[in-house]
Amino acid sequence: MSFFKKSIPFLLLLLLAQHYLFAQDSAIVRWTTGIKKITDREYQIQFEGTIQKDWHVYAADSKEGLMGLKATYPAGAADILQSSIPSPFVIQRDPVFEGSNKQFATDKVLLIQRITIADQRLSSLQVKLTYEVANQENFIPEEQTIAVVLKADGHSLPALNIPVIETNQFTANCGGETLSDATNASSGHTALFFLGFLGGLIALLTPCVFPMIPLTVSFFTKKSPTKSAGIRNALLYGFFIFIIYVLLSFPFHFIDSVNPALLNNISTNFYLNSAFFVIFIFFAFSFFGFYEITLPASFSSGADSKAGVGNVLGIFFMALTLALVSFSCTGPILGSLLAGSLSADGGAMQLTAGMAGFGLALALPFALFALFPHWLQSLPKSGGWLTTVKIVLGFFELALAFKFLSNADLVQHWGLLKREIFIGIWVMVGLMLTLYLFGKIKLPHDTIPAKISKGRWSLGLLSLLFTCYLIPGLTHTPAARLSLISGFPPPLYYSIYEQDSDCILGLNCSKDFEAALQQSAAQNKPLLIDFTGYACVNCRRMEENVWSDPAVYQLMKDKFILVSLYVDDKKPLPVHQQFVYTTKEGVQKQIQTVGDRWSTFETAYFQNNAQPLYAVINARRQLLSKPIGYTPSAAAYLQWLNCSLDAYKQNSNP
Repeated sequence: MSFFKKSIPFLLLLLLAQHYLFAQDSAIVRWTTGIKKITDREYQIQFEGTIQKDWHVYAADSKEGLMGLKATYPAGAADILQSSIPSPFVIQRDPVFEGSNKQFATDKVLLIQRITIADQRLSSLQVKLTYEVANQENFIPEEQTIAVVLKADGHSLPALNIPVIETNQFTANCGGETLSDATNASSGHTALFFLGFLGGLIALLTPCVFPMIPLTVSFFTKKSPTKSAGIRNALLYGFFIFIIYVLLSFPFHFIDSVNPALLNNISTNFYLNSAFFVIFIFFAFSFFGFYEITLPASFSSGADSKAGVGNVLGIFFMALTLALVSFSCTGPILGSLLAGSLSADGGAMQLTAGMAGFGLALALPFALFALFPHWLQSLPKSGGWLTTVKIVLGFFELALAFKFLSNADLVQHWGLLKREIFIGIWVMVGLMLTLYLFGKIKLPHDTIPAKISKGRWSLGLLSLLFTCYLIPGLTHTPAARLSLISGFPPPLYYSIYEQDSDCILGLNCSKDFEAALQQSAAQNKPLLIDFTGYACVNCRRMEENVWSDPAVYQLMKDKFILVSLYVDDKKPLPVHQQFVYTTKEGVQKQIQTVGDRWSTFETAYFQNNAQPLYAVINARRQLLSKPIGYTPSAAAYLQWLNCSLDAYKQNSNP
């Protein structure tokens, strides 16, 4: 555990460093805007600039050729009625101008203008700000283009640089029952519940938990005054195990309610994914037997000392003691579940579903064996097979660790862990697992049995077959798609082989919303918006299993303009596009990266923070059909595309 204690301060420093570096930019003045609507055509716009330390912005001085602070609007789009700079300018000697007195602002500069727009339907303006800045040694003319959003569904999105999209009502109801948001959310929760349940069943087979089953059940059945009391206490014990694991997910609900996109930001954070990579490698080698991870003795001994306090309270602390002492085996499995849930698109509720499944699987044996104690006779005896289970889990942890490293690599655009390299690592892990199961590799505290059991041979054969299945993924052929593990490796275009483009499946796509909107108008095609993520598993499954369907692929290629907006792209925005966004609920959010911009776009206009999310609009920025999310059926997705296309044809007049 000293590893974790030493790592926490280091990780905190890294996170602080990330925040600091992302906030830097070459511009001297950082601008924010405020907009006040006076009439349908008249607005008051306030530009507030924060000036870097030791720099200043000049007031106008025509004698020295200084232009001062000016705002220029697109030709014919707006006229300036009034303009004022109420900033507290000071007059001081300026070394840049040989010590002559100059008038300038040092910390803040403010420009307030009253304008009238030519067309009341205009939703945004691109305003060019020009001015001069200097410090003790340097003089720089600076120019920035500020996006001023005049209308945005009843609230402004300053500097987002995205025109208003009419989402109040869509022209066609293309979504069927299978595409409803509720169904998708429910199926996501159900899938994670069963995934957690499976994880709990695996945890039962580890050396930390399995021997506890007969001991604990015997304790309740033999120490209780009556048989019914023993059964009741064992059931209560199982219930408390379930509750303890569910309660572990509750803090994430608070985080999710404060900022729905925060869990997605956490799951795609470079430092957190790198930390998960290191931690999972650490877990894997613990499972291999090189060392053992345990919580501090004070944790378990403190809970154990209270196990005899009262009746119900004592049983609760017995359940808590089990959760603590079994951490060395359950911790890595819980870590996998936690990381997988945070990377999913359902937020904290999916994490609760997964933890509930895990807790239920751990609790069931204690309740069932208390009800039917004769079943204990059928349990296999503890032995070397428990060590084998633990080591096999270690290989799974080792493979999963590289998924987190891949997430960090994708969002940071390093280009290190390309798809074929990732699959190659999994092939090597699969080969090592196969050799271990066939008795060719010996690990610490493990013994190679004189005779390999049928169960171990079967697992070894499955491992060998899966490894062979992965090998075509190293090639540049159609067989490299590997649909069984779709979503886990990096996308197909992220390859060591030369690609025609960085678009999915070679489709003609864009990552620039404005450019795609212009293409839509020029080519008279609807715009398909793809809210996606580099670390989004379901996005990759859609692309590789649904978009690859010949009918879907051809329709998307011929009839739509595709724009893919990555909500986890950590590339910093230019300084004039960085700002603090205030939601309708009054929550402030820093918009500093490309991903921040697109995730805000999705939540502000489409009231959704899940990925993937698909929406179709026309060049007039009208939503044509109800957006849909993860749709694993190619036929259902094709029906939605065709319905959206029909709606476009009916409303195609610009």
